[in-house]
Order: sequence, then structure tokens, then C-alpha cells
Amino acid sequence: MPTTAPTKARLGLSARRNLWAWTFLAAPILFYVSIRLYPTADAIAMSFTNWNIVGKPTFVGLANYAKLFADPLFWKVLHNTFLYLIVGLTISMLLSFLIAYHLDKISFGHGVLRALYFVPHITTAVAMAWVWRWFYQPAPIGLFNDLLIAMGFPQQPFLNSTEQALFAVLAPAIWAGVGFQIVIFLAGLKAIPTVYYEAAAIDGAGPWRVLFEITIPMLRPAIVFLTVTSSIVYLRIFDYVYAMTRGSGGPLDSTKPLVLMIFDTAFKNFEMGYAAAQTVV
Repeated sequence: MPTTAPTKARLGLSARRNLWAWTFLAAPILFYVSIRLYPTADAIAMSFTNWNIVGKPTFVGLANYAKLFADPLFWKVLHNTFLYLIVGLTISMLLSFLIAYHLDKISFGHGVLRALYFVPHITTAVAMAWVWRWFYQPAPIGLFNDLLIAMGFPQQPFLNSTEQALFAVLAPAIWAGVGFQIVIFLAGLKAIPTVYYEAAAIDGAGPWRVLFEITIPMLRPAIVFLTVTSSIVYLRIFDYVYAMTRGSGGPLDSTKPLVLMIFDTAFKNFEMGYAAAQTVV
């Protein structure tokens, strides 16, 4: 009998702690369910319907998916999207690592240089897209073509070329994302214990061996983090394409990513069910 009251008190305290914990967790859980899970489930359900926003959705089964996989534009857009991902991720990761690796060895003006590299990342994407669009204009307006002519090279069509337009759009996106990646790489480099480099120096290890056996392996968490976050950015690229091509994704859909196709299908053609199927895919 004497142990009953303390036991009840302990159980009561534990229950109160659980209640407070779930009270504080309820808000983010409710937010996640209402903002993320419900819209996702609704999009999946909508992908099996034919709906033009104003009418009533009509169940069509897998017709939207059959239409999508038979659409040559979808495969072209999917190819463009993965081209944005592969080229953008590869160039940005290599470029940001090289800059961070050498910037880490600089002490004078380190903070100013790091800030200058980071500024494009916090600049409005549409503003940068319009500036770069001006750079790509024909001479004597466009800066790049003026430089090419001054160096004796012919001017290039850039945004007016089906072969160059995608890379011309990707360039400012890479330039804007490199600053964030540099900051993360610098943080990773600062976190590497100097004892590893001291031991390598005693063993007589060369700079390449130190790079590939110490620096890069120790940067693995930063590399994985940047690979995931940057992949999401390039797979969802939209603003640069929309601003630099006036929403067309041209010329001849050569720059159109999947997100822009979904936008056109939903808000220009008002085929919400077909757009939902594209979203699910």
C-alpha cells in the first residue's frame, strides 16, 4: 500500500509530460498533414479524373497516364528536366568545391569574398534572369556577343537556338546556386580536424593524396546534403525558364522543364486532371 501513491504520482507525471509533448507536436503534425499529405493525396485522386476547374471532375481511370506516356512532348520535357539536373548538379558541385577549397586557404578578404559569392543566391531569380537575358541579346545590346565580336568570334544566338538555349538558361541558375554550396563546403572544410593534415604531412603525403584520402572523404556529409538539396532545385527549375523565355519554354520547347509543362497544362489549358497526372509522375 505505501508504494501505491508514489507509483500513481509517477504515472501521472509521465502522462502529463506525454500530453505536453503531443500538444507541442500537434501543430507541426497538423500543418504537415494539411499542407503536404492532403494535397498530395488529392493530386493522386485528381490524376484519375478529367476536370477543367469550373465543372465537376469526371472519373477517367488511367486515361491521363496513357495520354501522358503517349505524348512526345512529355518525353522531350522529361529529357530537358534531367539534363538540367545532370549538367547543373555536376558543374555547380565541381565549381563550388574548387572555389571553396581555394577560398579556405585565403585569410585576407576571406569574409568579403564569401559574401560576394553568396549575394547571387539571395538575389531575386526573376531579376537575375532578366539581366542575363539582356546579356544574351545580339550585338550591340548584348554583353556576351559584344565580347565575342571584340575577340574576333562570331556572335551566338543563345536563347534563340534550340541547341544553346537550355544551357543559356541553366547558366544563371548555376551562378545563383554556387554561393550557397560554397558556404556549405567552407563549413565542412573548417570542421575537418587539423590533426589529419598534420599526420599526412609527417607521412609525406602529397597534395593529391591528401585531397582524395582526407578532404573529400571528410566532406561526405556536406556532399550528400548538397547533392540532395541541389537535385531538388534543378528538378523543380521554373523561374529562370519562365522569365528568360517569356513563359514559352522555347524555342520549340527546347528549354521547357516538367514543372513548366505542368503549369501550362493546369493554368493555360485548364486540364487539371492531366496536370495532376504529370505532377504524380
